[in-house]
Amino acid sequence: MKKLISVMTPCYNEEDNIEDLYSQVKTIFENKLSDYDYEHVFIDNCSKDRTVDILKMLARKDPKVKIIVNARNFGFVRSSYYGLIQPDGDAVIFLMADLQDPPSLIVDFVTKWEEGYKVVQGVRKNSRESFVLFKVKKLYYYVLSVISDVQLTRDTTGFGLYDKCVIQSLRKIDDPYPYFKGLISELGFGIAEVEYVSAARKRGVSSANFFMLYDFALLGITSHSRVPIRVATMSGFIMSVLSIFVAIAYLVAKLINPNFLPIGIASLHITIFFFAAVQLFFIGIIGEYIGLIHLRSLKRPLVVERERVNFERK
Repeated sequence: MKKLISVMTPCYNEEDNIEDLYSQVKTIFENKLSDYDYEHVFIDNCSKDRTVDILKMLARKDPKVKIIVNARNFGFVRSSYYGLIQPDGDAVIFLMADLQDPPSLIVDFVTKWEEGYKVVQGVRKNSRESFVLFKVKKLYYYVLSVISDVQLTRDTTGFGLYDKCVIQSLRKIDDPYPYFKGLISELGFGIAEVEYVSAARKRGVSSANFFMLYDFALLGITSHSRVPIRVATMSGFIMSVLSIFVAIAYLVAKLINPNFLPIGIASLHITIFFFAAVQLFFIGIIGEYIGLIHLRSLKRPLVVERERVNFERK
């Protein structure tokens, strides 16, 4: 009996890329991975364009195409994680719809999987996207890996293959706002890395704006590192000690020379603004942690579905 490989693709407003992606995946399995059965599962995050119509057209022609349509836009984090834990394949491949991650790497992923690896992840060696954006992302993943409580895989978008046992473990995690890449490292399965060069987006417009990237970056930090909280605590302690020494030095100087350092409004304002900025920064950090705790305590569902297509009833 052939092993079943599930390819899972999250999409939002990707009408220009869906058919091309579907064709590339189909060709790979027909020509290079014919010893495997496969299904292509798309989860649509309430697209505003013709993405769902195109998917349904493909699903009518090919029963291997399966569709989950969300009731509303639940965000990339929740939608993609939910889509990943739905298939029942012997392995699930996470593949984005924008074609920046090459579908051709599926063959390499399967080869590594057959060697015994439970997780095979694509790692961006370089990128043809914006040079500045790529370097900022690379710096972020470096900093995150340094301060994280677990060793995280750098420069990965989640693009990769995950064995059925990994998916089963992810299903048991009760987290309404999961940081998927961090959870993979938390689980502790052996990870094989496959390097590749990320392509530039050729068609369509990315939905990843500044606020989405900012939210995703803070989710990674607050989910897998206590360093910012500890930095806040240590900074407060160090500044308290320094302020005591400064106060003592100021008192001694005044006793020795009453005219030393006359009171000035400018220096007072600078000091107040500096400490106020530091306090606001760390209050914001603490607020991020509290906000994440609050979100997880609500126990809301990852996604509410509007419909499914080509899924067998269980």
